[in-house]
Amino acid sequence: MTTTIDPTTALPLAEQLVLVTGGARGLGRALTQAFVREGARVVVNYRTSREAAEQLEATNPGRVVAARADVRDPAEVEQLFAAADAAFGAPVTTVVNNALIDFSFNGDARAKADEIDYADFDTQFSGTIRGALNVIQTAAPHFARAGSGRVINIGTNLFQYPVVPYHDYTAAKAALLSLTRTFADDLGPRGITVNMISGGLLRTTDASAATPDAVFDAIAQGTPLRSVTTPEQFADAACSSRRRGRAP
Repeated sequence: MTTTIDPTTALPLAEQLVLVTGGARGLGRALTQAFVREGARVVVNYRTSREAAEQLEATNPGRVVAARADVRDPAEVEQLFAAADAAFGAPVTTVVNNALIDFSFNGDARAKADEIDYADFDTQFSGTIRGALNVIQTAAPHFARAGSGRVINIGTNLFQYPVVPYHDYTAAKAALLSLTRTFADDLGPRGITVNMISGGLLRTTDASAATPDAVFDAIAQGTPLRSVTTPEQFADAACSSRRRGRAP
């Protein structure tokens, strides 16, 4: 039986339990810190960044719990949600699909169109699409228990403005936009919102540390404010969208 959630009864952030996949480093860390600052409890999912995740847990006792899982594996995602429930005694109410699998934003080092192998695309599709699918499907019964459900997918505008040849990454994010829209339509009648926030190439995360300054400067010149979004600014937008119940 499908449970319908009343979207007008969405919990305030101070009562939210938020899962951030890939939440220990870079943008994920900024997202974690922003949600904690706004009063939410946060489950920091990690795959390899154990030390960084446990540091966030140690500095936010009772507010943050670190939990390892590879989001590409449905069984591990089930264990991730079980760990969240056990740690806080409450269901997850918001998920942020942020995990990025083995990617560095170094345009000079990325394979060009006549060199790239489909295996590179498969890696990114597996992390971005399979990961989001596993997380959303596992979250659905938790949303029903909580009476509130929000999905925030982390996107990019680089597939619309390909200033650098991140072929595999941008193809996966374009597919994630499609998934966001179709899932929003499918899950919306249940009161579950599915949105995407896209900030382009962020300055600077662990993944974009290899990006030359000239690339950031070129991107900045193409924006109205002549600046590149920072992880902290992006994370603030995620929290703001959550307060309003919709993404920008």
